[in-house]
Amino acid sequence: TTEIYTLSLPDALPISAKLRHAHLRFIVCLSLGLLLGIALLLAPFTQPGVEWATARLAHLCAALVRLAGGQAEARNNILMNPANGFSIEIQDTCNGSNVTLLLWVAILSFPAPWLQKAKGLLAGTVALHTLNLLRLLSLFYLGQHNAGWFDFAHLYVWEGAIMVATLAIFSFWVRGVKRQTKAASPR
Repeated sequence: TTEIYTLSLPDALPISAKLRHAHLRFIVCLSLGLLLGIALLLAPFTQPGVEWATARLAHLCAALVRLAGGQAEARNNILMNPANGFSIEIQDTCNGSNVTLLLWVAILSFPAPWLQKAKGLLAGTVALHTLNLLRLLSLFYLGQHNAGWFDFAHLYVWEGAIMVATLAIFSFWVRGVKRQTKAASPR
C-alpha cells in the first residue's frame, strides 16, 4: 500500500490512500447533499409540505402546553396564549428542517452499512425533533415572561444548542458504527 504522510503537530501521521479517498468522498457527498437538500427545502413545490409540517408542529406544541395545564392555541404556524395574547410564529427554519437535513446528509454521506444508516436517521431525527420541541415550548413560556431573555435564548442559546446537538448526534452515531465495524471484523 502507498503511504501518504501529512504533517500534523506534534508528529507526522501516515494516512493511507484509501482513507484519504474516503475522507474526500465524504466531504464531496456532504457538500453536494447539503446544496441539493437546501435547494429542495426552498423549492416552491416542497413549500406546501413544509408549511403543513410546521403547522402540525405548532398544534403539537399547543396540545402539550394544554396537557401540562397551560393555555395555548395553534393557528397554522402560530402558537399563542389566548389569555394574554402572546404568540410565536414557527418559521421554516424553526421547525428543525435545516438541522435534520444536515444530520441526514452527514449520515448518508458517511461510509456505513445501510441498516446502520437507517437506524441513525431514525434515532437522530427523533432526538433532534424532541429537542426542537423542547426548544419551542421553552421559548413559548420564556417569551411570556421576559422578552429580552426570549430574544437571547432564541437567537443565541437555542440556535447554538441545536447545532451542537446535531453534531453530537452524528458523532455518537459514527462512534457506534466504528465500534460495530471493529467488533464484526475478523481479528
